[in-house]
Amino acid sequence: MITPRAFCSIIVPARNAAGLLPRSLGALRNSDLPRQHWELIVVDDGSTDETAAVAARYADTVVRLPGRAHGPAYARNRGFEVSRGSIVMFFDADVVVHPDAVRKFADVLTTEEDVGAVFGSYDDRPSAPGFMSQYRNLLHHHVHQQNPGDSETFWAGAGAVRRDVFAECGMYDEWHYGRPQIEDIELGGRIRTHGWRILLCPEIQATHLKQWTFANVVRTDLRDRGIPWARLLAHRGSTLAGGTLNLKLTEKINTVLVWLAALFILASPFVIGVPLLWAALACIATVCFNSRQLFAFFWRVRGPWFAFGVLPVHLLYYILNGISFGVGVFLHQLIGPPKQDPLIEAYAEVGVERWPPVPARNPSTWTKPRARDD
Repeated sequence: MITPRAFCSIIVPARNAAGLLPRSLGALRNSDLPRQHWELIVVDDGSTDETAAVAARYADTVVRLPGRAHGPAYARNRGFEVSRGSIVMFFDADVVVHPDAVRKFADVLTTEEDVGAVFGSYDDRPSAPGFMSQYRNLLHHHVHQQNPGDSETFWAGAGAVRRDVFAECGMYDEWHYGRPQIEDIELGGRIRTHGWRILLCPEIQATHLKQWTFANVVRTDLRDRGIPWARLLAHRGSTLAGGTLNLKLTEKINTVLVWLAALFILASPFVIGVPLLWAALACIATVCFNSRQLFAFFWRVRGPWFAFGVLPVHLLYYILNGISFGVGVFLHQLIGPPKQDPLIEAYAEVGVERWPPVPARNPSTWTKPRARDD
């Protein structure tokens, strides 16, 4: 039975997503929360295909941003500015929500008064058949399933925020994140700094349609996620702190062990009489032991060959973590926060107004978090 609740706004940023939207927006149409309780806003971020036309078949409002892409942080903010709901939900264009997802998000923010934001999880049925796609999407599912409850971060692939909290915290940081990066993680930090709880509810699920390749795994883990996250943590002075999701102590230990194993293997031809290869094997065995729940999950849902086959890729994941940490901290020390391109900087400096509007500098972002009374 569905009880009366606040009106919700669903915002979907999309770029060149005409082939994905029938599935993702069609799933929203099939939500078990009655249609009168929510509106759908699609923001077309400079697409060169029929994204806007396809979105118009499903959405109440389509916002078209001409010119080059501005990134999902910018697009979501423009969608928020035309929205009406007291609860704002964000879904990516390549995410197919389960029928109960929208209702469950609304229920959490209706009943949990001290919760400012909530996010869900991918399910264990990713649609892309490739090995790398299965590994990445199942890894994301497992991490979220193992970490329910209070979180220090936020995820905008399938998440919801109270309208007043989102506005109070300054919306997404569209100034520092001009492409898909960690704009949701950074927003989560500000939500927590303002004293609101963030909940990870892994029972709220969606199917991810993204097709991963080796190249975009490396590119995403370094350029778009790992390095920006390390820079943000370095700025906040918390590079070795944190205990949720992939900042858990076990994950940090695994990263160190994989790097030690790599160093032992590289040094073994030059050090005679020292069993460095055995030391490397011991490090990798310890990583496997620490990750036994993950590999058991892979075995259960995709079988033993998949569970054994992902080992090299999972070791690469920790190698990339180490690179991200080192490069991110170095870039923070060298140049500080991410920079806008010179043209945007020039527009902002002289106060030029244009459509789409110039990305806004947010005074609440990239500042040291103030103490919170808990």
